Amino acid sequence: MNVEQFAKLLNEIGIEFKNPKILEQVFYHRSYLNEVKMDIESNERLEFLGDSVLSLVISFYLFSERKGDSEGDLTNLRAYVVKTKSLAQASLKLNLGSYLYLSKGEEQGGGRENPQLLANTYEALLGAVYLDQGLESVKVVIEKTLLPLFEKEIKSGPPKDAKSNLQEIVQEKFKISPQYKIIETKGPDHAKKFLVAVYIKGKEYGRGVGASKQVAEEQSATQALSRLT
Repeated sequence: MNVEQFAKLLNEIGIEFKNPKILEQVFYHRSYLNEVKMDIESNERLEFLGDSVLSLVISFYLFSERKGDSEGDLTNLRAYVVKTKSLAQASLKLNLGSYLYLSKGEEQGGGRENPQLLANTYEALLGAVYLDQGLESVKVVIEKTLLPLFEKEIKSGPPKDAKSNLQEIVQEKFKISPQYKIIETKGPDHAKKFLVAVYIKGKEYGRGVGASKQVAEEQSATQALSRLT
């Protein structure tokens, strides 16, 4: 793969890479490297970096744009914007799947259209831009390729509550549903307080307190979203 093959992508994101090898690494899926036994690093570390940079950029953007929102509101909206389905949409818009190096099995299994794989590739691209160009360039890419998909939601807030968002994200990531458990109840019957914890794959991800089980679950879901996004 050479720089010319990336011309359309680079034009769409408005970036000129100083080191094209970093860009090329974005598209090396682990399955391909395992199959051809090449001594090249996969895109997984770039994905890890891109995930963190994405969270920072979206957090700052929402903090600046939605000044009246509480921490819980901001967390819920951020989770909605950076979930797998959202990132896969941005990846499809850039046609990132067409650049991927995949194993034969991954290719035959529809890897180029796999939402999780596409979302991971988008994060790897952001990681590569950060390494090569810095944070300001990452902001440019996100503002061009991701935020326009969610103008309505960013203006009016996410269409779902925290529990619904958490349910969708956990099913995307882990193929299971989060589990809620009442840890403690306090107070008389007319003024009870519920302490609820939410678990994912047996691990506690958040706690919430409320005058009803539903309110406590919503708070625990918000805390879990903060950890996951």
